[in-house]
Amino acid sequence: MMMPMAAVSIKVKVFIAAMFEFDDGKGQGASEFRHWQKRYWQGVTPVVVHGAPHPVYCNNNGVCGAVLGIGKVRSATAMQAILLDPRFDFSEAYFMISGAAGAPPSKATIGSVFWGTWLIDADLGHRWAPDEGAPGEMPFLPCRDFEITSALQLNPALVAQAIKLSVGSPTPASLKRSAAVATYCARYPDAAARNAPLIGAGTHVTSDCFFHGAGLSAQVQSIARLYGADDYVISEMEGIAIAQTIQRLLGLERVMSLRVAANFDQPPPGETTAQHLAVALGHTTDGLADSIDNLEKVGGCVVDHIVTHWETWRKGIPGSNQPL
Repeated sequence: MMMPMAAVSIKVKVFIAAMFEFDDGKGQGASEFRHWQKRYWQGVTPVVVHGAPHPVYCNNNGVCGAVLGIGKVRSATAMQAILLDPRFDFSEAYFMISGAAGAPPSKATIGSVFWGTWLIDADLGHRWAPDEGAPGEMPFLPCRDFEITSALQLNPALVAQAIKLSVGSPTPASLKRSAAVATYCARYPDAAARNAPLIGAGTHVTSDCFFHGAGLSAQVQSIARLYGADDYVISEMEGIAIAQTIQRLLGLERVMSLRVAANFDQPPPGETTAQHLAVALGHTTDGLADSIDNLEKVGGCVVDHIVTHWETWRKGIPGSNQPL
């Protein structure tokens, strides 16, 4: 039997969604949430939400967040449970979907942070084996005949403001990438992979399949073009599902997607895709901590600006003539 929920009334200004937190009991382990927690929720009592796998944390400034879970189903159902909890007022909230991701080496290096302009579901569509089509034909067609949303364009005015606020503070020069990761990145011939981390924008592609390799990377880029989206720059596993959940209940206008490249979506020359995915090789895992630190630096300055200038932001996006 469920116990009645304690009466809590929380006006949410910004909600930060992370996907995973693996704690080894010593405060270590792979994390997308710990940096946010240290920044905003030290000493905060979490709020347990029925139907969500992890509690929600909120501070006195209206910044809330939670770990939603990996993959489209886990993250979307957790987001819906939180949105439907009457203890939270999301009527004027902004949302930041944040997490680690992959990136094509032709677009950026490890530690680079990208705001999402479009969210695309690479799983929804008609797909067949490559040897069953014409030579050179992409074995994929979009689902256009059903009530299926495979592509969402995020609010351009909000994306523009997020880029404007984050490119100046922190500066790209302050983004981290360890010497070991830089050495690993130098194995790729692409100039973008070898260069320093950057702050940019582009399409985030969601898939429950951890797709990998140059062939699938090229296919996903073609899928982005099929939907009329910007270049594919980020591979992840939750974005469009979370965004659709928010869209159905509150609209999409205040949703942001922020991802950091913690790995490349393909191996370097001389290594097979299977070898690159092997746990024993684990080349890029050492870059996760620095990458997540970059994510929090870039996203945090936007969160702080929204909260500090709340009376402006609550009415709409500054300078956009777009009341929300």
